[in-house]
Amino acid sequence: MLKAQEHFEREARAKRLVEARKAAGFTGPKPVADRFEWKINNYKAHESGRNGFGIVDAKRYAKAFGVNLKWLQFGVGLPTDVDEDQPIVSDIPRVSWVSAGQLGEQAQVTDFADYPTEPAIDLPEGEWICLEVEGASMNKISPPESLIFVNLKDKRLVPNGCYVVCDETGAATYKRYRPNEDPPFQPASYEDIAPPEFEGAITVVGRVRRSIINM
Repeated sequence: MLKAQEHFEREARAKRLVEARKAAGFTGPKPVADRFEWKINNYKAHESGRNGFGIVDAKRYAKAFGVNLKWLQFGVGLPTDVDEDQPIVSDIPRVSWVSAGQLGEQAQVTDFADYPTEPAIDLPEGEWICLEVEGASMNKISPPESLIFVNLKDKRLVPNGCYVVCDETGAATYKRYRPNEDPPFQPASYEDIAPPEFEGAITVVGRVRRSIINM
């Protein structure tokens, strides 16, 4: 169950969303959904407070209704305040290593809507997932429990670039690309860790473009 403060904030945010929609001249959720081609059930859940919404949806709603983002999301200032330049914050789906391996299947179509998310600031264009690093095989770059952000659209191999790859069993791993070594995806560790043993063809899931660790 939601804690009392979280429940209060969700309801307050929902009320501000209703206020913004009405001020923009929309009589209800359906005209909004029709105008902006939003999923009406998702939007209604945000207006009712049944589901909370994060910064990505808040930016979308603030732009559509012409209100200040900080006011809509946090209740700070007035709806008519001019937004300062804001970093682009994205909610990135956080998936398991099993799910990451499944992305190597060309026919696999994955809906990330129900996955938990991690916020990320100013990621470049792409299709992103987040993974938590397990083990020490990449600890020169990403210590255990680091979060890595993987661009599924970036599969171009660059020497010393870092990638999530999988083999024909669907097992996914995070390694550095060393084209002159066998296998070409190698650990980057302070420890003496053997390279992975792949079965069959290797498929690039995506390139790792950011690694962070929460303190």
